[in-house]
Amino acid sequence: MSKLAEAIETYVAQSNELGLGLSEELITAVAKGLGPSIYNADSSKVSGSDPDELARVKNNYLIGKLGLSDGPELDAAIAEVMEQMGTSNRNKYRANVYALLCKKFGKEGIYA
Repeated sequence: MSKLAEAIETYVAQSNELGLGLSEELITAVAKGLGPSIYNADSSKVSGSDPDELARVKNNYLIGKLGLSDGPELDAAIAEVMEQMGTSNRNKYRANVYALLCKKFGKEGIYA
């Protein structure tokens, strides 16, 4: 099994375990879009308690990739996703966080 397939299997298992309602297709597309960062233990996860990390998610993904306009709704969406992933969950995989945000804003077409 390839490293990509192993990573996707981990993300799908977490999505199912937490009841996130993400499709394997969306998780796969987001994971591929993240490139090599998913193979690094640190960069493959999002720290929900680090304000700099959350700002990167907003600026690089929501604004940069999804093309959304900056505003309080972006911060609220990130907070909601962090809650959905579980505040005590230390393994908030970036692919799942991004897939949830993508789904929340109806931007799945970016990965089509």
